[in-house]
Amino acid sequence: MPRLLTDQAIEHYHREGYYFPVRVLDRREAAHQLSLLQRFEVAQGNPISGAQRSKSHLLFQWVDDLMRHASILDAVEDLIGPDILCWNTLFWIKEARSETFVSWHQDLRYWGLDTDDLVSVWLALSPATVESGCMRVLPRSHKGDLLPHDDEYQPHNLLTRGQEIAVPVDEAAAVSMPLQPGEISMHNVRLAHASTPNRSDNRRVGLSLHYMPTCAKQTVSQWDSAALVRGEDRFGHFTNTPRPQKDFDPIAVEFHERATDAVREILFRDAEKVRETL
Repeated sequence: MPRLLTDQAIEHYHREGYYFPVRVLDRREAAHQLSLLQRFEVAQGNPISGAQRSKSHLLFQWVDDLMRHASILDAVEDLIGPDILCWNTLFWIKEARSETFVSWHQDLRYWGLDTDDLVSVWLALSPATVESGCMRVLPRSHKGDLLPHDDEYQPHNLLTRGQEIAVPVDEAAAVSMPLQPGEISMHNVRLAHASTPNRSDNRRVGLSLHYMPTCAKQTVSQWDSAALVRGEDRFGHFTNTPRPQKDFDPIAVEFHERATDAVREILFRDAEKVRETL
């Protein structure tokens, strides 16, 4: 029996490549999580940026806790089974009235992972509306071969290489996935997705969490890391990440540097140039 999702939701995810919305936090808890991020940003004097955005569960104990949240893991288990690794956690933030966007792309082309069962969970910590640039997906684009991509390196693109699908995308077929704080969307790592600039007066804050079965392997790097968040890892293909005992735990911070360097090398493999984004 499914832990959280309905049979219809599971079927929709596998057929279309995505499903939303699923509430995992109440509004009060979502507001609390957002306040923790804001408190850190005020303390350091600027928004979270660069390598702080990636593998954030190694820097912030509260992100590590979110990554292991029972409701999120129940939904993921319904899709890929009980033995689960989290490969990455990544903040996606668009300031109010900003030109920041995400071009159409498929993650699996760049992540070096050999699994089609990786689930990207996108957790809204503030409203992610059509106006503020919520995620858009191309249904059923997770089926068949991966599409060709070009590296555009556009200045307002949140993606590392400005990677963009190099064939025409049917915008009329795209589905927007608006979320309220505390809700998640889920999509297959092969699914084409994008988002437009934030035209609203509110900051759009989201956290993506990338879950995969423990049998997955990294194919383009000799070393990579992931967090065992549920079940048992009988394969040992990834170095298990340490759990921070507090925000900026020295042991976890040291590991974070190595882990984000590894991700950076993976993402920029075969790239013509490297942009200072992670």
